[in-house]
Amino acid sequence: MAVNKPYGDNARIGAVRERTQVFNPQTQLWTKRDSETGQFMSVKKTGGVYKGVTKEK
Repeated sequence: MAVNKPYGDNARIGAVRERTQVFNPQTQLWTKRDSETGQFMSVKKTGGVYKGVTKEK
């Protein structure tokens, strides 16, 4: 039987809110941005997507 993690262990469940990610075709990397201000926050250097962050269309 599966057991859920206890509360208070700083584990995220579900998507990160108020953040999105968009793919930059020039650098071939994913960029995270704040969905409220539209400001870019960081770029994923190892490739792949950010876990738990919504993708923009």
